Amino acid sequence: MTQHKRESHDILSDHCDSMKRCQISTLLSWLQRIADEDVAHFGLPIEEMMQQGMAWMLTTMDVEFLRMPLYGEKITLESWHKGHKGVQWLRDFRIYGEQGEVIGQARSTWVLVDLEKRRILRPSALPQEIPANSDDSVGDVPQKVQIPSDIDLRLVYDHTVRQSSIDMNGHVNNAQFASMGMDALSAEQFARDIAHFRITYHQEAMLGETITILAGTNNDQYGWISSRTADDRILFEAELEFKA
Repeated sequence: MTQHKRESHDILSDHCDSMKRCQISTLLSWLQRIADEDVAHFGLPIEEMMQQGMAWMLTTMDVEFLRMPLYGEKITLESWHKGHKGVQWLRDFRIYGEQGEVIGQARSTWVLVDLEKRRILRPSALPQEIPANSDDSVGDVPQKVQIPSDIDLRLVYDHTVRQSSIDMNGHVNNAQFASMGMDALSAEQFARDIAHFRITYHQEAMLGETITILAGTNNDQYGWISSRTADDRILFEAELEFKA
């Protein structure tokens, strides 16, 4: 059995929202970082992969919270590679509180992409094997977000991509999309704790693009967020379940 990668984070003021909760975008950034570090531990650091013209692209992240991490806490993240299914690479995470208790968990799917041709590569294209731990799992492969057809999505705001949103791969970082989604919530929704957050990434967003953010709900428990470009491409879709 391969060892899980672990790292701890102090939740400081700049990591939090106005309710003193760790922001979803901050948490997603940390989860992506521990995933990168785990792969680097097996001899495939980001820099070397980029030199070889390839990179990981997150497709779906599904996070469940027993409770949300709060300001002043030290949390510990744990991550491991579960293997691949077709072109999808599977990775799970656990989130621990200061007493070692599980406060959250996540499942994710990734694809390996050719940076120049912007196409998905087969797992065999990876120059080195990543040991998989399929014995430990927090759940099944996460499903892509599918917004129900009867949900009335309303336009909330337009966002123009600026330099601060662009990462070293030349597109909007995944965590930034989560921030855009959270900004679409009403004040009442934002004040509520989240039990479940799932986001699926469909396409890249580039510098200068204007993204239209839409949101809808069917009751007090669930909300959905979508995005459109001027040429009607969907960039990401998210689903939220609020705590009762």
